Amino acid sequence: MLVECQFNSLMPYSIRPKQTHSLQTRDGVRLDADVYYPDSDEAFPVLLMRQPYGRAIASTVVYAHPSWYAAHGYIVVIQDVRGRGSSEGVFSLFAHEIEDGEDTVNWAAALPQSSGQVGMYGFSYQGMTQLFAAVNRPAALKILCPSMVAYDLYQDWAYEGGAFCYQLNLGWALQLAAETARRQGDEDAYRTLYAASRNPPLSDPVDVRSGILKHFAADSHYHDWLAHPEPDEYWQKLSPCTYLQTVDLPMLHIGGWFDTYLRGTLRLYEEMASRSAFPQQLIVGPWAHLPWGRKVGAVDYGSEANNPIDRLQIRWFDHWLKDIHTGLLDEAPVSLFEMGSNEWRQFEQFPTQAAQPYRFITTGLAAMDQREGQLERVANQAVETVENAAVNVFEKSFAAMSSEPSIPAPDTFVHDPWRPVPAQGGHAAFPAGAFDRSSIDCRSDVLTYTTAPLTEALHLAGKITVALYCTADAASFDLCVVLSEVKPNSSVYNITQGYQRFSADSPPNSPTPCTLSLQPTCICIPSGSAIRLSISAACFPAYAVNPGTGTLPAESRLMDARVMTVTVYSDAKVASQVNLPIYSPDVSSAKPLL
Repeated sequence: MLVECQFNSLMPYSIRPKQTHSLQTRDGVRLDADVYYPDSDEAFPVLLMRQPYGRAIASTVVYAHPSWYAAHGYIVVIQDVRGRGSSEGVFSLFAHEIEDGEDTVNWAAALPQSSGQVGMYGFSYQGMTQLFAAVNRPAALKILCPSMVAYDLYQDWAYEGGAFCYQLNLGWALQLAAETARRQGDEDAYRTLYAASRNPPLSDPVDVRSGILKHFAADSHYHDWLAHPEPDEYWQKLSPCTYLQTVDLPMLHIGGWFDTYLRGTLRLYEEMASRSAFPQQLIVGPWAHLPWGRKVGAVDYGSEANNPIDRLQIRWFDHWLKDIHTGLLDEAPVSLFEMGSNEWRQFEQFPTQAAQPYRFITTGLAAMDQREGQLERVANQAVETVENAAVNVFEKSFAAMSSEPSIPAPDTFVHDPWRPVPAQGGHAAFPAGAFDRSSIDCRSDVLTYTTAPLTEALHLAGKITVALYCTADAASFDLCVVLSEVKPNSSVYNITQGYQRFSADSPPNSPTPCTLSLQPTCICIPSGSAIRLSISAACFPAYAVNPGTGTLPAESRLMDARVMTVTVYSDAKVASQVNLPIYSPDVSSAKPLL
């Protein structure tokens, strides 16, 4: 029976000096861990984090120090995964995390003074190790708190919409390669890789192969990721979604609106919520991958955006590992930070309300003047879900085209690989977050469509799709779509974006239906502001530039890259539109998270 308790922030225990312990895996490899004990003779549950960055860091870039968790009555174990830190073995991306994770959970459960119950926490790679450790369902593992994970490694991490996530993939590969060089005592390689990680060699927008990694880290996963540009067996073997179909545990899912792995966080949450016998809770703040705080990009989201995760995790661990009623499960299972109002909103599930279409209205000069392209709300029309919105608009448009000829009023722009449209903020670039992109929207290779100033506040929560009709004079082309708020002073702050690679397989001059999914969001756009959709054919260096030749990323060359012309059609017969998840919040749904 749960013990009734009012949650507070008092730390009842002092902490013993940090200890270092080791285990032997089933194949005889030594894994090292720092262990933090409360200064007491009681038995305590264990909190486990497994990470590849050196255990002394302990993910303190986003979490409180392990000693803080230990002071709340937990044995905290921070372990170097195989081949990282001081642990033995050879590091191979995610290759050993299922067996090593299971061995570590069982070992941690048997530590002196352990109650035999284990919970796990951690973000990014440390979130992935939680999922892998759960695959074989060790009996001691009772709860997970996965933060910012890639449930499907291909779709949620390495590639987005079929395009290689260049900047973040290269930066991370350099970091991991530097750690390998450090372990090997190769100071020259370490210095070179360290310097490159601070200023990644992104001068070639098309050829994303890395000479530095080829020379200093021939075994890096980066080369494999480039060699597998499609979701094949390679990705299935490395993705948690392949293995977790029979795993069922209570989970606290943690994400950020500007985190590059939000797609994976939501994919995992939605699957678990649909089938789990245990509570699943989702928290999404206005954060990028790190840090988690009130200032993200160029925007201050107020005190409610400060990191609440440590206290939330203690409440979850107290409930599931100590049978203490903290009140967390009496609250709505989904808490989303609404940017703009800067309040937490509570939902019974991740929002799936009907989408409201906004169609493109243009004079054909949307690339030349921001006043020439408009977004107009389609009156009395909504679709059942955002996912169906693009399909519905294409079906209606094809029916209209077959009934009578359309007189197109297209917008045309030219993409030049010599000067690709730059990335600024969003979820896939560094630094991430919201920035003023008004100078980018002034470029002649960016189409813009803008609503009239809003007469009342508009609340968006959930998934966003864009349905376009396009032609391109190349074998392949990319589309980047950014949704922004245009403020009364004409500054333009990005809200969310999507990126997709397309094959131009339609007959010449025949519009191709193109659907893009944008990063989900939750925001209140105030009256007086407007909404803008911006379209380009690049977002460099967040994504590798498409050379237009149809070649794979590992085979593309800058000198082969083509200048390409892209045309977007939108009129009464061929409808291009964005589908927005508008909702009307109940004032009672806004409340502090803690």
